[in-house]
Amino acid sequence: MTTRVVVLGAGFGGLEVATAVTSEPGDDVELTLIDQAEGFVFGFSKLDVMFGRHEPGQVLHPYAGMVNPGVRFVSAEITAVDPESKRVETSAGPFEADILVVALGADLDPQATPGLVEGGHEFYTVAGAFAAADALRDFGGGKVVVAVTSTPFKCPPAPSETALLTYEYLTSRGLPCDVTLVMPLGTPIPPSPDASAAVLAAFAERGITWVPERLVRALDPARKVALLSDDTELPYDLFLGVPVHRAPQAVAGMTVDGWIPVDPLTLETAYPGVYAVGDVTSVGTPKAGVFAEGQAAVVAERIIGSVRGGAAAGQYDGRGVCYLEFGGDQVAKVDVRFVAGQRPVGSLIGPSTDLAADKTAFGADRIRRWFGREWAPLSAGADS
Repeated sequence: MTTRVVVLGAGFGGLEVATAVTSEPGDDVELTLIDQAEGFVFGFSKLDVMFGRHEPGQVLHPYAGMVNPGVRFVSAEITAVDPESKRVETSAGPFEADILVVALGADLDPQATPGLVEGGHEFYTVAGAFAAADALRDFGGGKVVVAVTSTPFKCPPAPSETALLTYEYLTSRGLPCDVTLVMPLGTPIPPSPDASAAVLAAFAERGITWVPERLVRALDPARKVALLSDDTELPYDLFLGVPVHRAPQAVAGMTVDGWIPVDPLTLETAYPGVYAVGDVTSVGTPKAGVFAEGQAAVVAERIIGSVRGGAAAGQYDGRGVCYLEFGGDQVAKVDVRFVAGQRPVGSLIGPSTDLAADKTAFGADRIRRWFGREWAPLSAGADS
């Protein structure tokens, strides 16, 4: 008997589930992976494009190029999900599953912050980051505000990286540079005091202004000021914002307080045979790809066990490793673990130039695993 496994979303979580479940050839699983995007882009690759290190085509991994014969990829918009019947409505028609995995991530809504679309740039979507590259290239220098507009948000270190890389990018071109970072957190990376201390030291060294425990609620494009949650204002010449995050509308019926609740150890939802991983959940870890990947590995193990009669004892350990760029080819690695009911803990390695190669290897390993091909992006302007 063939088990129909349908995976919604082809980010870190969806790609890992699809690859792991089909890693052993056989006719006992029919796996369909559905996503509306053209291809996959690492979060850190968006920054590479923003700051002129790579061209967009060098960091986009087209889904059409996947070589895993066990995965049927469908390019379609997901319009509705019925978790009780495990039926999915899409622009390519309906799909029915025996096991359903929701890995749709978070939708980003720049329109939710008044003035952001008219007066600033968001850099969290692929299109937004690529457009921000043009804005940075054309910017003549001045006051830059990097800010978060709501919580929760993906990849908590990314705004700090963006502030540091903006400073490096502008000063390397001899432009005047006054960077301010507005964050809702008390420290840049709360689970790791060492990482937070290193980031704050880097800010102090560069004169980057750190504004903690506040959000930007709106922009006034006419006056070029950002309106903060404490009713203060910040003037800007260039605004780079993290937009509002929401669960996709297609799974709104599965959410509680905005996100899909899951068992933090098994990633099972309240619906039998339905799992959810990554940013769309309220699992309790940061919304970041490495955590989605770890959750996906557990889900894949449990699917394989249920299909092939093996043990399905895999449990998520809450661990994730992320890279943090400081500029000047200096990269740090933060190893963090989140366990339900316990205070998260994290350690810092680096920063160093050696870890830049480690980060490159991290990306190359996953493209090799998920897409079956080598990836070694050249710097922008290099011969291809």
